[in-house]
Amino acid sequence: MGHILVVDDEPAIVAVVRGRLEQEGFGVRAVASGEEALERVEADLPDLVVLDVMLPGIDGFEVLRRLRGAGCKVPVIMLTARDDDVDKIVGLELGADDYLAKPFNPRELSARVRAVLRRQAEAKALQARAQEHEPDKGLYFDHPRRQVRFQGQPLDLRPREYDLLHFLAQHRGRVLSRDALLSHVWGLESYIDARTVDVHVRRLRKALAAVDPGARVILTEWGVGYRLAEDV
Repeated sequence: MGHILVVDDEPAIVAVVRGRLEQEGFGVRAVASGEEALERVEADLPDLVVLDVMLPGIDGFEVLRRLRGAGCKVPVIMLTARDDDVDKIVGLELGADDYLAKPFNPRELSARVRAVLRRQAEAKALQARAQEHEPDKGLYFDHPRRQVRFQGQPLDLRPREYDLLHFLAQHRGRVLSRDALLSHVWGLESYIDARTVDVHVRRLRKALAAVDPGARVILTEWGVGYRLAEDV
């Protein structure tokens, strides 16, 4: 089903996580430090990393920062010692795919692992399909394939980023509140803090700016939310 790297220095947590994931058919390798995590990711190329924030030496945030800085896109689920919005936002900013606060239900962790891996597999499959003769101006969506191009260039988006951009495009020119975006894009996960929307908008803007630094695509309506420019 997939190879999971668990990074945590608490043996009891590792035992619970390993037991649950192996019970569901995943292969599991565990390490107890950030340094080991970086080595194992490079050596083993896991399908997903379950990464604790509080680690001896290099902490989980620094591990994630180095992975993303090196261009590594392996999905990462962060484990935080507390249900703290700051930790969650930092993790998302650095490129985490999901997060879970301790103590957690092992079933919830395995469900999140499956969900992240499923989204990753879908994204890879869609990215592998090349589409010919696409427009070279503005935003172009091939929604059945969940692919998008901007100014003729493909955007490398995570599934939730694609969903957010597509929803904004469906309501082009209309101001959408953060709560509305959470409800329609995140659905049942809409309990997530509204600042999650801001994090994903920043990621989208970065991806768009990489193609056209001067383009103003996603506009902020202060105190309200966001809208997609009508001329893209």
